[in-house]
Amino acid sequence: QVRLVQSGGGEVQAGGSLRLSCAASGDILSFNVMGWYRQTPGKQRELVATKNTRGGTNYQDSVKGRFTVARNGDENKVYLQMNSLKREDTADYYCAADRFSYRVDNLRSADEYDYWGQGTQVTVSS
Repeated sequence: QVRLVQSGGGEVQAGGSLRLSCAASGDILSFNVMGWYRQTPGKQRELVATKNTRGGTNYQDSVKGRFTVARNGDENKVYLQMNSLKREDTADYYCAADRFSYRVDNLRSADEYDYWGQGTQVTVSS
């Protein structure tokens, strides 16, 4: 059984920074794509940032220049460094992983990912 376990998150004032981590455990320890999505009440889950093992990355326009997605050498962990946080970044953040596809483009549906973390709340206050 594969699990994605998230850590980090919490509450921070606008302009501050947070770092999210996600580590995989279980039978599968390598994923072609890992990344982060976020969701607010009443809205669909949206892409934040994803990275594949071929060096491809994708960021939502609103986080470009502020957020950085990174993966470790074993390719079973993913991190999200969030700087210059804004109130509109407040959401539940989820890490996602895919074993087979390398797609990181905007047209990729969140439903296509094989595994999801448990979710972490990020609250940015003014």
